Amino acid sequence: MDVQRIILIGALAIISYMLVLQWNQDYGVQPEPVAQTESVSAYQSNTDTPTESSSDLPQTATAGTTDVPGAKAVVNNQQKQLISVKTDVLELLIDSKGGDIIEVALPEYKAVLGSDQPFVLLEQNGNRTYVSQSGLIGTNGPDADPAGRPTYTTAANSYSLEGDELVVDLVHTADDAVTITKRYRFTPGSYEVTLEYLVNNGSAENWQGKLFGQIKRDGSGDPSETTDMGMQSYLGAVFSTTENSYEKVDFDDMREANFKAVSQDGWVAMSQHYFLSAWIPAAGAEYSYSSRVSGGNHIAGFVSPGFDVAPGETKTVSANFYAGPKVTELLEAAAPDLELTVDYGILWFIASPMAMVLKWIQGFVGNWGVAIIFITILVKALLFQVNAKAFKSMAKMRKFGPEMTRLKELYGDDRQKMSQSMMELYKKEKINPLGGCLPIVAQMPVFISLYWVLLESVELRHAPFMLWITDMSVMDPYFLMPILMGGTMFIQQLLNPTPPDPMQAKIMKMLPIVFTFFFLWFPAGLVLYWLVNNVLSIAQQYVINKQIDGEGPKKA
Repeated sequence: MDVQRIILIGALAIISYMLVLQWNQDYGVQPEPVAQTESVSAYQSNTDTPTESSSDLPQTATAGTTDVPGAKAVVNNQQKQLISVKTDVLELLIDSKGGDIIEVALPEYKAVLGSDQPFVLLEQNGNRTYVSQSGLIGTNGPDADPAGRPTYTTAANSYSLEGDELVVDLVHTADDAVTITKRYRFTPGSYEVTLEYLVNNGSAENWQGKLFGQIKRDGSGDPSETTDMGMQSYLGAVFSTTENSYEKVDFDDMREANFKAVSQDGWVAMSQHYFLSAWIPAAGAEYSYSSRVSGGNHIAGFVSPGFDVAPGETKTVSANFYAGPKVTELLEAAAPDLELTVDYGILWFIASPMAMVLKWIQGFVGNWGVAIIFITILVKALLFQVNAKAFKSMAKMRKFGPEMTRLKELYGDDRQKMSQSMMELYKKEKINPLGGCLPIVAQMPVFISLYWVLLESVELRHAPFMLWITDMSVMDPYFLMPILMGGTMFIQQLLNPTPPDPMQAKIMKMLPIVFTFFFLWFPAGLVLYWLVNNVLSIAQQYVINKQIDGEGPKKA
């Protein structure tokens, strides 16, 4: 290859690289801080804000009443009041009308890398409707009142956790002398919120009701999704019952039919990339779980069995609400099987132990990129013998390539004799012509499993590696690692035998370019794994080639 041709190819490569950079800047996914829109009450007369529909509540809430979609409660200043609650890991807004949680921000997780703005999981505004609702329905439940949701009063408009526990009481007193306290409990470092309803029956009649909890979300996209390329994390509802510990019900499923199940214990969740919200009813009772669509919102929730409060008595019902990251240890502590929402796909039996080992290594090295390098070395060691056999077979095919060419020229169009001679050569030299496929076949399950581990591990979100790689969960901003990965694939091909079929040889030469293009928008952590794997494969194959080249041909 002359110097002029090398210069032209180099110039073309540089121009192509600059074009890809510019294209990504203009059209690629560019995470930018989004101006936070304040969440608002759903019970306002202003037509520019969302309004609550009676059909948004469980059906038993409207039993015996006229269901008028869009019916609004009378609004006053007190009903518009939002209650602010802050802990070390949660920042919430509670609507005094109904006592629903209409906003949850996570200060430990930033909206985008380098921003001080916390990631907002739940919100109710013009951007998105994603809220946690709860109440008392049934015969005497205040949320079953056709006049609208109950209005609660609080001692303050703002609360902050100081000490071991924060208790926020919302109080509602009905005309019949029944006092209902909706109590939220918060503890340091916890993404779980305990909800308690204390029903004090000061009337002369028996009080009957049911507890419901539900998560309402519109059909907007996942704000925590980092890429439009490749497989995406699940977005939708999840139910856990005695019959099925982990059952997905996505938004399309909800629009087609309502999900209904009755189960002892269980939970209901709304899952997205990296984060989760879930209602976990108190253990020891049989609950009704369901989903439905109302006014464009997708609703998934539970209803408790009915309970009675005799005159002069006080009774408490409770449930826990989780809103936070999909960290396996936190989810395991919150509820049985809740950790299954960290969904590793069909190869979970490979991905789960891989995730455990990756986190264990990271605990020692303190860097997720270095942990990925170590787990790549570990996987390579486990597959060492499989790869060694394949590389030996390829090295022998490379060494005896001239002999194969001679046999092809000798027998010409006599394919039967040529095939017979080839098989004798393969048998004598212990060559497996399909051996070169073994490394790729063995690596693919590991590769796919690691893809899901990196995709689902919130710990890698905004986790830096080194130099320009500041977030292992998103693509390399300068595409340097994918280019290096493509270069290592090209070097591997130089160490492999050239396929005898000209068309196959051309396809193999194109593979590094094709793989490089696909990997441009893959998470940097995944590209790092493949790059390190290629480097280790090159070293192993180079040593084996030298060993095979030093051996003489076997005697017949």
